[in-house]
Amino acid sequence: MEKNFRLIIEYDGTHYHGWQRQIALPTIQETIETALNLMTGQKIRLTGSGRTDAGVHALGQTANFRCDTRLTAETVQKGLNGLLPSDIVIRECREADSKFHARFDARSKTYQYRILNNPVGSAVGRQYHWHIRKTLDLNAMQQAATHLEGTRDFKSFEGAGSPRAHTIRSVYRAEIQKPDDRFVLFEIQANGFLKFMVRNIVGTLVAVGLGRLSSHAVEGLLQSRNRKMAGPTAPAHGLFLMDVQY
Repeated sequence: MEKNFRLIIEYDGTHYHGWQRQIALPTIQETIETALNLMTGQKIRLTGSGRTDAGVHALGQTANFRCDTRLTAETVQKGLNGLLPSDIVIRECREADSKFHARFDARSKTYQYRILNNPVGSAVGRQYHWHIRKTLDLNAMQQAATHLEGTRDFKSFEGAGSPRAHTIRSVYRAEIQKPDDRFVLFEIQANGFLKFMVRNIVGTLVAVGLGRLSSHAVEGLLQSRNRKMAGPTAPAHGLFLMDVQY
């Protein structure tokens, strides 16, 4: 009997070349597929909600796969977590409707970018944030972030080599958070993201926070559709895929 399993996956992307399978390079998709093949004796193809870049992390990536098996979802979860390396964890596994598709059924995704904004860096956890020593102007950054909300053309924040047919995306929420006196978090929820889009936005917001761009410059950047006018690309290791909404 064919079953459609839905997974929620947490991973540390430090040692991987992103989600999508690549030739001769370690990826999250390939690593999980290898474990599935070993466990089921079948050649399994895992479908993710979307790609994450090399070095990017996830707390709530969603994926699904179909398999002719008597195994229960609980057994699949336990088996995978027993086979996978410690930097990939299956947080949840359950049987889904036969028509469920992790990519095509996704309505929106939420990403979080973490910045350590402190004169002194951190030895522990340094692979999970971007360290910026100079104090950021958070009010200016939040004002800039509000220009991102709505259905807009994000061509100015698209990385080179993007396979997308168009660059229009709908951003439902873009906000700056400060949970304590050291960290600054940027969260963004949208119906989809272009290649490097979040990291390019973060680099631009940091430029605003450092006074190199005005908070109103983002509106002009969006209208320009010119990547060269936006800020630098933020490092991958500060970015987390938080969850996928269906």
